[in-house]
Order: sequence, then structure tokens, then C-alpha cells
Amino acid sequence: MAAVVAAMDRLRSPGGCPWDAEQTHRSLAPYAVEEAFELAEAAESDDRAALRGELGDLLLQVLFHARVAEEHPSDPFDLEDVAQVLLDKLVRRHPHVFAETDGVRSAADVEVAWHEIKKRERSGEDVLAGIPLALPALARAQKVARRLRREGVVQDALLGEDGPPPADGAEGALGRELMGLVLRAEAAGVDAEAALRAHLRRLEDARRQGPI
Repeated sequence: MAAVVAAMDRLRSPGGCPWDAEQTHRSLAPYAVEEAFELAEAAESDDRAALRGELGDLLLQVLFHARVAEEHPSDPFDLEDVAQVLLDKLVRRHPHVFAETDGVRSAADVEVAWHEIKKRERSGEDVLAGIPLALPALARAQKVARRLRREGVVQDALLGEDGPPPADGAEGALGRELMGLVLRAEAAGVDAEAALRAHLRRLEDARRQGPI
């Protein structure tokens, strides 16, 4: 790890790579999104070689952002700071491991406790805070639905059926239908975004083997 950190530092420093030297957090952001999707594709395809490579590409994004952050004039931080924030979060959200607390007996218990801890950490924030707008619509819809359901919001409200009708009738109706599919996926414990990606992969594979 030290060697790759040193390589990133050399690329970014004077005499290094001109392209790397020009990058900012904002200019790098699209690459992180792209690499995350490529990692997901490798994982879902069970391609071990691709997975190893894509993990490296995503790690590069972390190293790159951390190196850029070191140069901030008023709020610099580095990879060690990033790792410390992560470590603090892991310890704080796993008291059943690091604090030896009672009450956690299963993975389901852990998930419930995790969300309770996150809720306390975000006290005063809107329940939907932190859900990226850039998430694909299916993934974002499922995450929004999951959070709102934990707050007691019922299905009719999630489908928008207890409010005024949308002005754009056809688009609004289709939106409700899509949200209904997302809610079905959530109830079945299925990742809606991953399910659609899997279907597209099957379609593409069939196409490669001959006309559909």
C-alpha cells in the first residue's frame, strides 16, 4: 500500500503527470461513479480477475481524492485521516463486536442496531438525508422506500396515491407503476437495480449467441 500511495504522490507532484496535476474532486467524481458500476458488474458476473482489477481501480479513486485533499488551503486531510474516520465509524456502529454489548444474536439484529445507531448519529436531519441524487433511479427509489418504511410511511403514500394526482398523467402513472415494482422487490428482499442489470446481461448474452 505504501508503494501505491507513493506512486500517487509522484503523479500529482511537480514533475509528475500533467493530467493528474490538473484534477479536482469535482472532475474526478464521474470516474468514481463509473468505477463503482464496473466493480458491481464484476461482482455480479463472478469474474474474479475483473473483480481484482476493478477493486484496484476504485482504490485509485480513494487514493486520488485523498491526495487532492492534502492540498486544500484551509481544510487539508490525507489518507490516514480518511482511514481514521472509517475506523471510528466501524467501531461506533459495531458495539456488539468492539464494546462487547449484549442483545445482538443474528445478522438481522445487527442490521436493526446499525440503523438505530445511524438514526442517533443523524438526529435532527431529514430521514432522506445522505441519499445521493446521482444514484440510478431504481436504486434511489428502493433506498428512499426503505428509509421511509422504517419511519412508518405506508405503501399508498410511497406510491403517491394519498396525494393530489400528478399533472403529467401518463408519466405520473408510469412512475407509480415503477415504484410499485420497486416496493415488490424490497418486500421480496431483491435489489431492484441488480435484478434489472442481471436481466440485461441475459438479454445481451442471448443476443451474442444469435438473433433473439
